[in-house]
Amino acid sequence: MRGITGGNPSSGLENDARPTKDTLRLWLRALSFTSMVEQRVRSRLHADFDITLPRFDLMAALYDASEGLSMGEVSRRLMVSNGNVTGIVERLAREGLVWRRRNPDDRRSQLVRLSDSGRVTFEEMAEAHEDWIASMLSGLNEEEVEQLKHLIGKAKRSVLSSDGEEEGQ
Repeated sequence: MRGITGGNPSSGLENDARPTKDTLRLWLRALSFTSMVEQRVRSRLHADFDITLPRFDLMAALYDASEGLSMGEVSRRLMVSNGNVTGIVERLAREGLVWRRRNPDDRRSQLVRLSDSGRVTFEEMAEAHEDWIASMLSGLNEEEVEQLKHLIGKAKRSVLSSDGEEEGQ
């Protein structure tokens, strides 16, 4: 029965025999895990640095782009609308954490980059963030971490291939 196994008899996938309820439970656990970690990170960012997760994410996107990124590129990297990026950039600019300037290659767009102060602030937050994640996952040994990384990577490839997408899109 296709409804019970969740498989498409003509797909040829090796996992056709896995019951649909197990894959649904897996998805719910992954969602629950991600939500738990994200909530804790949001709380710690706010409590320790008085910053939101979207602002942290934007600063992370800019960290390795010493020449800056266009607002459109930031939007694409964060997978949010240009309007969301504009609001976050305006707040970070008022605090002196980012600089904005006209894009010399396209006068219609702006480039944004971390200021020196923003770079120092982000480095402090990123170090704390890494410690929080390490603490949250301290119940896993190195082998388990590697196994999970492998399995999550395999699951991501499965999701992408189910839509005919390539990894990295």
